Amino acid sequence: MNKNSFILLTGAAGFIGSYLLGYLNKQGYNKIIIVDDFTDEDKWFNLSNKKFITKVERDELFDWLRSADPKIEFVYHLGARTDTTEFDYSIHQKLNVEYSKSIWNYCTEKNIPLVYASSAATYGNGEFGYKDNHDIVGELKPLNPYGVSKNEFDKWALQQTSQPPFWAGLKFFNVYGPNEYHKDRMASMIFHGYNQIKKTGKVKLFKSHKPEFRDGEQLRDFIYVEDVANVCYWLIENRVESGLYNLGTGKARPFKDLVTAIFTSLNREPQIEFIDMPEDIRDKYQYFTEADMNKLKEAGYNEKFFSLENGVQDYVKKYLLRNEYY
Repeated sequence: MNKNSFILLTGAAGFIGSYLLGYLNKQGYNKIIIVDDFTDEDKWFNLSNKKFITKVERDELFDWLRSADPKIEFVYHLGARTDTTEFDYSIHQKLNVEYSKSIWNYCTEKNIPLVYASSAATYGNGEFGYKDNHDIVGELKPLNPYGVSKNEFDKWALQQTSQPPFWAGLKFFNVYGPNEYHKDRMASMIFHGYNQIKKTGKVKLFKSHKPEFRDGEQLRDFIYVEDVANVCYWLIENRVESGLYNLGTGKARPFKDLVTAIFTSLNREPQIEFIDMPEDIRDKYQYFTEADMNKLKEAGYNEKFFSLENGVQDYVKKYLLRNEYY
């Protein structure tokens, strides 16, 4: 795609969106229309030193598109309500389902390729595995309203006969990395662990409330945000078969390993304290996630992902220790 092409990026002031904005800038793309709720001042730092041509408030986007009628050549739709502890489904329905339908319909009408953010939260307890197979999407049982909303949109997208010329719904697993400073409770365990070490010298991890998992050995597929940006960018140039694609490393790792990697990056001995999991999330907590990455590999993506240890070290040393943004 031409470097002078116009790109629309929603969620541009958020964690993954702002990282992708900086990544696109480094690839020579500066004509980017950024969309977000810019009333959230905590996210403004994510946009510092980034290049874009205009910013549009989330609620004004479709009016703006009608009046400005820009010649957009690619859309990244990363904006969403991502709080897994928000149990008012109407909020997720509005922002994650209905808004996404409007983005899809715009891309379809204007013949624009679309990449949007889905989530591993759609897989629930993993009763049907973690394979990005379209046949199981209607059977999945997410554990929280956020996961339900992401799965509802995935289901809707797969049912559409009118589609963008290319589309990919990326099922993000546990993404971590710079620019998540504003996310509070929803920030990654690396971010929280680093700050706990700085404050108390130790890290608190949830106890397991399932006998088959020891404390600290709950498993997740942790993926560094740079790998996410690499895949998103690769999809600009490689219009693979449209559909849903997992985006993790393909290897589940225990939280204990993650925390140990933080201590190692700080040249400290691990000090871990196990605490009870809050009751409001206890029955909605995923004890195991692991992306089946065969589909993306078979589509031609063959870059190596950061190991957990290398990703944590990069995040801690280049960003957290320096309080830096990407």
